[in-house]
Amino acid sequence: MAPRRRDPVALTEAVLAGDRAALPRLLTVVEAGGPPAREVGRRVYGRGGHAYTVGITGPPGAGKSTLTDRLTGGALLGDRVRMMDHALDDGVFVRSMATRGHLGGLALAVPEVVRVLDAAGFPLVFVETAGVGQSEVDVAGSADTTVVVLTPGAGDSVQANKAGLLEVADLFVINKADRPGADELERDLRASLDLSAWPDAWRPSIVRTVATDGDGVGAVLDAVDAHRACLEAGGRLERRRAARATTELERIVRERLQQRARVALSDAHYRRLLDEVAARRTDPWSAADEILAAIVR
Repeated sequence: MAPRRRDPVALTEAVLAGDRAALPRLLTVVEAGGPPAREVGRRVYGRGGHAYTVGITGPPGAGKSTLTDRLTGGALLGDRVRMMDHALDDGVFVRSMATRGHLGGLALAVPEVVRVLDAAGFPLVFVETAGVGQSEVDVAGSADTTVVVLTPGAGDSVQANKAGLLEVADLFVINKADRPGADELERDLRASLDLSAWPDAWRPSIVRTVATDGDGVGAVLDAVDAHRACLEAGGRLERRRAARATTELERIVRERLQQRARVALSDAHYRRLLDEVAARRTDPWSAADEILAAIVR
């Protein structure tokens, strides 16, 4: 008998037992957030820790979906239309995501979805973002290896620098490298890298690709493998994942406290406090004390 469509316990048990048809329904529960998603999280958390995650981000139009399609044919957050050639591949699962009202948005939903895929037995998960906003940077930065895709002649290096992508990148891919400006883009990236220190004994690689033709895709996989080997040496991968777990916990606490604050105070009262701080009629610390006191009560 098929598990009930919204029962988080039944769906989780079905997925852990290998029921592929239950996986999309379980991910819908996780993305929706709330108590059912938390129940799923409790049940799968101890069953994971095996999948390796690769985040793929970069400016719109850089060719992220085409590159992801060439790499494995499957991604979270990816352009599903471009990956339909792999829809019948039993080894690939494609899932497009939006916030779907999830508390904390994608930054909270994606790690939970990755854990479900991990517990379901997928050894490699690609997370492709739509753009380079703060949410996308947070999502990409939650991966074991973060790939930043840029294109020549589009000012992408400046945009990536402003968005903070240069700080989270483990690998740069210059896609559409057959276009003019590829040499200049690589030179700019190397100059930026020369100004930074790399405490993890890894300096981000730069790989050129023409994803539409498949050129350079093998080199991208080789660079990901090299970065993984570097992280696994000396326990760096475990330390990186532990740091991410700490960050995720802090984010969850912060988001849930904010939600409880809105429940404890009326909307009008909450907005009044925000307005008073903005108008400098009260200071942020006093307003925060009032909000926290309401939560305690």
